[in-house]
Amino acid sequence: MNFHGTVHKYGRDIDTDVIIAARYLNTSDPAELAAHCMEDARDGFVDRVKPGDIMVAGENFGCGSSREHAPVAIKASGVSCVIAASFARIFYRNAINMGLPILECPGAAAAINAGDVVSVDTSTGTITDETTGQTFQAAPFPPFIQEIIDAGGLVERTARVMAAKGE
Repeated sequence: MNFHGTVHKYGRDIDTDVIIAARYLNTSDPAELAAHCMEDARDGFVDRVKPGDIMVAGENFGCGSSREHAPVAIKASGVSCVIAASFARIFYRNAINMGLPILECPGAAAAINAGDVVSVDTSTGTITDETTGQTFQAAPFPPFIQEIIDAGGLVERTARVMAAKGE
């Protein structure tokens, strides 16, 4: 998959309560979650994000509580993918299960700035900062994870497999 968008940049240790605060966990409506995405970062994210934009962050993105609401909020806000120096393990898996493409690339996370325009090819792991001309290499998704992402998440992928088998 290919993505192209403007960067919203965050630092390290962005926890799931900053991504979507616990006070909004009483809903699973993606649009409602998107309306409050990054609200506690106090930077006006929801007013600035446009469909296709890219989120870039430092180490340990998605740390804290395990909640599927966090990647749902990011994806529903219009963010096409997240690039970080590293991800909390449970957030990484939740993001894949929800169909949110995420790439670990410390070099890109350090060099890319807020407002830069970036393109990403998840099939090759290539990240290009079109503003500076720099190119970075992340590990591409293995085929089984790419299938989950392409389907829009694990539930959707499972439904496709079952339908193909006539189940």
